[in-house]
Amino acid sequence: MPISPTITSTPGAAAGAFSAPVVQHFRQALLWPVRLMPIAGTKRTHRPWQVLRDMGDASPWREEVDEYSGDSSRFHERHYNEFVSFLPYVQRFLYGEGRSRNRSGNSAGNDGDSPMRIFRRHDIAALRVVAQPGDVPVTLNVVHCDLYFFFDVDVVLLNLEVSAEHLTLAQAQEQIYRFGRAYPAGWDAQGGALHCMSSVEWMAADGSVLASSDAQQRDAFLSHVAEHRAPRVAAHWSYLMQPLVSDNSDAPGALRYRQIEYYRMPVMAYLALDDPRRLTRNDFIRLGLVTGAGASDAELPYAEQHLADFEQRYCYDRFWSDAGAAPNTRYLCNGHALIVVGDARSEYFCGPERGVLAQFRHQHFLLFLIAHFQKASLLMFSDQLVEALKRLDIHSTPSVKDFKRAIRASFERFLRFTHRYWFHEISEQAQVRALSHLCTTHLGLDPLYAEVKERIADMNTYLDTDSLRRQASTVVRLTVVTLFGLIGTVTTGFLGMNLLAEADAPLWRKAIWFGVVFIATTWLTLYTMIKSQRLSDFIDALSNDRLSVRGKLAALARVWRPGSD
Repeated sequence: MPISPTITSTPGAAAGAFSAPVVQHFRQALLWPVRLMPIAGTKRTHRPWQVLRDMGDASPWREEVDEYSGDSSRFHERHYNEFVSFLPYVQRFLYGEGRSRNRSGNSAGNDGDSPMRIFRRHDIAALRVVAQPGDVPVTLNVVHCDLYFFFDVDVVLLNLEVSAEHLTLAQAQEQIYRFGRAYPAGWDAQGGALHCMSSVEWMAADGSVLASSDAQQRDAFLSHVAEHRAPRVAAHWSYLMQPLVSDNSDAPGALRYRQIEYYRMPVMAYLALDDPRRLTRNDFIRLGLVTGAGASDAELPYAEQHLADFEQRYCYDRFWSDAGAAPNTRYLCNGHALIVVGDARSEYFCGPERGVLAQFRHQHFLLFLIAHFQKASLLMFSDQLVEALKRLDIHSTPSVKDFKRAIRASFERFLRFTHRYWFHEISEQAQVRALSHLCTTHLGLDPLYAEVKERIADMNTYLDTDSLRRQASTVVRLTVVTLFGLIGTVTTGFLGMNLLAEADAPLWRKAIWFGVVFIATTWLTLYTMIKSQRLSDFIDALSNDRLSVRGKLAALARVWRPGSD
């Protein structure tokens, strides 16, 4: 039985918060993109979700048979509304081809049926957090915890959704601001972790604590960075990701991941308030920019001139009015966060099947997922280029060959990513389209895509140019060898083969002459190839009508002059 969210508070605190807006229903969804590192000892065709699937009971993650590929009785109207919100090519990315196209007889489908595979764990039922030392604990339900894998892209997204009832606005702001940090940003003079939760505990259905945070253990984080030159993922997030382990961790694990974005996880939040019109501009700014609760309502988190265009840049106010099915609904988006605020008294706003809550958990979540998946993939391609350059040793032929193969492979994967996953438009529905544009604009996806594409294209162009240069050099050397070999060929052909009358000689003498001629010819050919570059320069000088005879003789002398290259 799931644990009901509870907030332990004192009478004084309740009285102080009486006049403040109350969040009747709260939802928070985190989306953490990380890069999957290559699996040691396996081919690239061995996909990471296959490794997780094959672990069986050794892993808490189970592959999720979703409403689109499982029993039709699980398919509800909210799933249909989600499906038809997206354009056909986006539908194929999100949902695959469906069971009717699956010819293998496997109800779960093949790995190629859908580019996206989802795994879910069910052992974590609740979350207990303390925002700052001395605060009362807040317990939230864990709605679901998923891992999203993608075909042909070494990126995995952790998705965690939690919910709570009857939070104060300050508690909701602190939850959005502090929860979802992979590790602490630092510590204060007293050793308290900054900007993250003071305490986080994962809880099972029976109330037992499965894992807790270690953000206050400053020395452990400092020593890890000093040793590995990489941040240490907090203990509660490490537990949640298991059996996936951090690439810089000493823990064993076949599936290893590496941080690819900022340590603050992208976040979505849904706030159903008793009266959203009571929120001040300062409240909306703190929600939209995810700055946490302020000391007072009158205090802005940043300078006024910096926030002058806040409504134009970060707010989608199509439904911010007293009319309509969901009155007083406002969307806030800064790319990193997507927040929806509305009236808890509106049946449509709180509707889990057809209302805004259903849209938040389905259409809005997927547009947010697509944007951050695209960004993480582009950053992954950039990382792979850097790693290929780091491994390059221009003095080692195997290293050069490995570098070329890595760049070619990156170029091919980027082409497949472009045609399979890169969308400028994901929907023709006005709201989904507007929120998607708002999110991608703040994330800067188009400039990032152009930059990564240019880098990969430049690297591939360099390899093509280098290959052409090598081919041209080989042709020049072969031409020189052929030209100088032609002299001997014409000479022997003109004189005939009776220069040495050995036709009636014993076999052993013929063999000796054959060996002598073979060795001399081979040596002459190899020597000509060694000097082919200088001989090529001599041929160029010889064919230059403007060069004097003395200059041509000097070019011939340079063929044997040391250090004349």
